[in-house]
Amino acid sequence: MYDLILKGGTVVEPHQVTHSDIAVKDGKIVQIAPKIVNQDSPTVELKGKIVLPGAIDAHVHFNEPGNVDWEGIETGSRMLAAGGATLYFDMPLNSNPPTIDVPSLKLKEQLSKEKSVIDYRFWGGLVPQNISELERLAECNVIGFKAFISNSGFEPFSSVDNLALLNGMKEISRLGKILSLHAESDEMTRLLANEKIASGKLEPKDYCESRPIIAEVEAVQRALAYAEITGCALHFVHISSPEAVQVIHEAKRRGIDVTLETCAHYLLFNDEAFEEHGVYAKCAPPLRAPRVQRELIELVAEGKIDFITSDHSPCSPELKDLSKRNFFEAWGGINGGQFTLLSVLQVAKEKSLPLTKVAKLTAEAPAVRFGIEGQGRIEVGYDANFAIVEEVPFVVTKETMYAKHKHSLYENHEFPYTIFATYYKGKMIFTSTEDLLHSN
Repeated sequence: MYDLILKGGTVVEPHQVTHSDIAVKDGKIVQIAPKIVNQDSPTVELKGKIVLPGAIDAHVHFNEPGNVDWEGIETGSRMLAAGGATLYFDMPLNSNPPTIDVPSLKLKEQLSKEKSVIDYRFWGGLVPQNISELERLAECNVIGFKAFISNSGFEPFSSVDNLALLNGMKEISRLGKILSLHAESDEMTRLLANEKIASGKLEPKDYCESRPIIAEVEAVQRALAYAEITGCALHFVHISSPEAVQVIHEAKRRGIDVTLETCAHYLLFNDEAFEEHGVYAKCAPPLRAPRVQRELIELVAEGKIDFITSDHSPCSPELKDLSKRNFFEAWGGINGGQFTLLSVLQVAKEKSLPLTKVAKLTAEAPAVRFGIEGQGRIEVGYDANFAIVEEVPFVVTKETMYAKHKHSLYENHEFPYTIFATYYKGKMIFTSTEDLLHSN
């Protein structure tokens, strides 16, 4: 007797798409076959539905402890489950205290154990004052370390100057870990922002112009040069420009251990979104011109982007309201963790990409890069983590958002697919319909 049989779905395995049944026992996939007959096992009929591996979001900010009013682990993990995700990597900021030493990590672990409805891992932080703490954090199994070359915007989490970055990379290399970087030149962005503010130019257009593509490219090039010196493995977060993607791709060809992510919002939106969504479209790096958006999508299709994340980074409405007097002062971050898998499915449909590509971008690639065993694929022996999708339009409204705050760049967007259900270790943790019944 199995704990669960999923029958008749379009199953996205690593290298093929089949019409198969999946049997689950003790939270694991134990059989995948054209037909599994077992009348005594609970069964769910999924004919016409797509079965993808549970998504892995390697970049979220749940802000707990300290800023639970921004999101929090409970609402954040439920939101991700509603988007088909079964594992997330929480960033070391904007929780307070940030995750830059073992006590802060242990606190976050305890809170997640109590509140999260899906699996989790944690990034440790690299800041100038904690290089001596990195080894202890590594021993506590942080997934890697996160640092900012540019201003983090969050006072308790300092950015690193060039010397601190080099020393941190040497230590992270010694520890065999990965450094993820927010790569924008602080010198360039600070100079340009100060000029705009001094001139009273405080609109979204001015903010975008203060963070040009060259600032991203220069920071990427510098970090790659440091990687060659230190041997540190790198992962670039939220890359927003085709120019930076190409620089990283060339570094890979030279043998540097480097990967990159872009975010769903860079694929679905461009700087025209400020007209409708205002400050809720603010992020760093900023949304780019339509041409840049189109080229970034082409690079996804070409396989030059390793995986897609959300960089879910919400805040309280009060911090967004600061844009009424100065757009530069308002918190920059996208409320969008629920919509990453749906976004990649939309891009795949528009570009005629295979479903196996969707599974790789949203689950398998981050699992492989960060050594997550038993997750990221639909395969016998792997965890029974599934995102069940149906090709039915889904419109984002405040009523269909699961994040704590209901203002989002994605509001009113219509996706061509709907998340029908999410299973974590064989247990249904989300369903979009009351009609999903287990029957014997």
